[in-house]
Amino acid sequence: MSIFNTRTLTLTLAVVGLLGLSNLHAAGKPSTKPTPEVKVAVLGGKFSFNLPAGFNASPLSADEQSSEGADAVGTLYANAQEKRVVMVVEKPLPEASRPGDNDDAFLDGAVSGFVDRQSAGLPDFRQTGESRLNRNGLGVRQVDSTATLGGGKTLNSTFIAGSGDRMAVIQVISRSDDASGHAALVKRIADESSMPISESPKNHGK
Repeated sequence: MSIFNTRTLTLTLAVVGLLGLSNLHAAGKPSTKPTPEVKVAVLGGKFSFNLPAGFNASPLSADEQSSEGADAVGTLYANAQEKRVVMVVEKPLPEASRPGDNDDAFLDGAVSGFVDRQSAGLPDFRQTGESRLNRNGLGVRQVDSTATLGGGKTLNSTFIAGSGDRMAVIQVISRSDDASGHAALVKRIADESSMPISESPKNHGK
């Protein structure tokens, strides 16, 4: 099953321009007044977490959202001080692909499609881990990886989940020299949204 089109990769590459590898134009200048925590919820609230203070939200463009499907919605959260971004996309699924809340076949296919697209588009993409999480019955997969994006090395953690007629993809992207900050935010999202079931480290690359 491949539910990730080429636009998903294009969005990822566009986001990386915010990481401070060149500038943080879309995130704006760091504010002297810290922004409060931001609550993020997808799939009818089945997957939710709080981003720490400092993230500013901006919607993805209408063209970017419509390219994911008629009812797709997306938000980019950027932290200019930490030079970190979180992209959240929720998109409709065709009737034939609609999963239950913890559908291993769907999640396996979603992860495989995501990794295939990233490997095809990013020459040094390397999957470093994959975890199975559960939030009150909602199955979530976490895919950890590294790649060169926007001219610099990055750390990437992607959460994938589906329920009924929608799926959600949440990508956390950080510069490679901030492993501790990246890990802390990923742990925060995973701990707030789900209970870990198992983890199977991997080393995939092209």
